[in-house]
Amino acid sequence: MSYETVRAYFESAGMKDRVMDLEKSSATVEEAAAAIRCEPKQIAKTMSLLQGETSVLIVTAGDARIDNKKYKGLFHQKAKMIPADQVEARVGHAPGGVCPFSVNPGTVVYLDISLKRFEKVYPAAGNGHSAVELSIAELERHSGCQQWIDVCKDWTPEA
Repeated sequence: MSYETVRAYFESAGMKDRVMDLEKSSATVEEAAAAIRCEPKQIAKTMSLLQGETSVLIVTAGDARIDNKKYKGLFHQKAKMIPADQVEARVGHAPGGVCPFSVNPGTVVYLDISLKRFEKVYPAAGNGHSAVELSIAELERHSGCQQWIDVCKDWTPEA
């Protein structure tokens, strides 16, 4: 149902042609990059975390990792992943297809600055066989992000 919800959202935004229903798995960064034929760092991966009882999604570049020190400095708590068996109930998408679109009410979305070096990125579209092609401005607009943050490491500023 998640893929259909995301596809319907982008159809209502006049962007149905950007949503990709892939034959191959896109559940991991490497699989998504191979299926889409882009560089892994262009995959906009969505991390599912808990802050108290609030579900938080942080969208990062495919080559970036959450830096616990930066995360704690910004949010004043350790990064805590949502247990895999609770992700779909909490955010509205199952692991492998988690994206910042059509999420459950109360889910907070942030975008990490590691994404800003790209013209186009490819987040999932609700399941492990999907993606959507977006510019950074489109990702910002359609994700409903609260703000841009800097909580990642292991990426280089050059695109």
